[in-house]
Amino acid sequence: MLNLQNIFDTIDMIDKQHLDIRTITMGISLLDCVSEDPKRCCDKIYDKICRRAEKLVQTGRDIESEFGIPIVNKRISVTPMALVVGSCDTEDYVPFALTLDRAGKTCGVDFLGGYSALVQKGFSKGDELLLRSIPQALAQTDLVCSSVNVGSTKAGINMDAVARMGRIIKETAHLTKDKDGLGCAKLVVFCNAVEDNPFMAGAFHGVGEADSVINVGVSGPGVVYHALQKCKGEPFDVVAETIKKTAFQITRMGQMVATEASRRLNTPFGIVDLSLAPTPAIGDSVARILEEMGLAVCGTHGTTAALALLNDAVKKGGVMASSHVGGLSGAFIPVSEDEGMIAAAQQGTLTIDKLEAMTCVCSVGLDMIGVPGDTSAETISAIIADEAAVGMVNSKTTAVRIIPVEGKTVGDVVEMGGLLGSAPLMPVHTESSADFIARGGRIPAPLQSLKN
Repeated sequence: MLNLQNIFDTIDMIDKQHLDIRTITMGISLLDCVSEDPKRCCDKIYDKICRRAEKLVQTGRDIESEFGIPIVNKRISVTPMALVVGSCDTEDYVPFALTLDRAGKTCGVDFLGGYSALVQKGFSKGDELLLRSIPQALAQTDLVCSSVNVGSTKAGINMDAVARMGRIIKETAHLTKDKDGLGCAKLVVFCNAVEDNPFMAGAFHGVGEADSVINVGVSGPGVVYHALQKCKGEPFDVVAETIKKTAFQITRMGQMVATEASRRLNTPFGIVDLSLAPTPAIGDSVARILEEMGLAVCGTHGTTAALALLNDAVKKGGVMASSHVGGLSGAFIPVSEDEGMIAAAQQGTLTIDKLEAMTCVCSVGLDMIGVPGDTSAETISAIIADEAAVGMVNSKTTAVRIIPVEGKTVGDVVEMGGLLGSAPLMPVHTESSADFIARGGRIPAPLQSLKN
């Protein structure tokens, strides 16, 4: 029997507490588009994406209007392009990125992810050429997002790839300097990247996935924040239980949308990602949830413990609400996309060092971090290495999305608009890590890799 109070609660969540479906992402395999002829390969890629995703956006809009649930973004993820185009008789991969961009625009989606390479243990020819093309590809496209996996618990960390990514990020920032380094907001460096992530910029369609799938990413920090306001001064047991119950409601809605989208698009349902994804809107912040637990400012002592509780409770509440949970599933802490994080960074309480500690207990990593334009490639590589080490040793996904902004320094703010928000430039350590990065080679996999 329908519970009217639950219906009213959900309406209130949507209307007043920023509850939404952050994304419906269609994953599409491009493995059958492989061809030695670059033009033939591009044509096959464009045709398949447009054929599979032609009704994705309209279906999302239909579900929005019929159920009254906001669906913020409709997105596509594809097979890592280094695998698809590695056999092509060309050394210029930028046309493939332009093809993806054109296909995404034809389908009307907001982002398209999968201009990616998996190099945790070494480079193939396709990987080498794709990495070389990333700065130009991101500078010349609007929708395309890129990701590179440089480490894993099984393989260790490819430090040659880490060194290269520092240089690639700097070059991407330079080529998009007229947009304050916006290209870097579409580039993620991973350790332990997952194959079914619906969120950008790190989404790609793994080789173990079906030919096409529907993955859904939910949001709802505002809902959790609102729920916690009703249990001020209560012990943490009550806080955790409140978050669990709220996460269940949020995820249940995601499951319903995913199932309905899957049915209408005649595409298998993949996963629901449980992540709390913030926005720059007031009241839709992960940082404010942590502050509601009793912290004066996000980033002060106790922040990591509060985030650990939040992340665990979200998982425990959400896992019972969906038939298939996957992706990253936890709490995101993208600085520029979270109103509370922005405020904490501006007052200097939230630092890169503290964010690194926080990533030990939550999803992803150093996300949407603005840094001064004169930050060296080696320093960026060292930040990536630190974050990859956290992921490798703890058997979790970590990532770095960092934006060096040419001509700007600490204290400046970069406005990127929309979901990307504004990035207050944060200080980095000025002491050099160049000799460390110059060593190259591989950091060996930890003992945790020997589970078999």
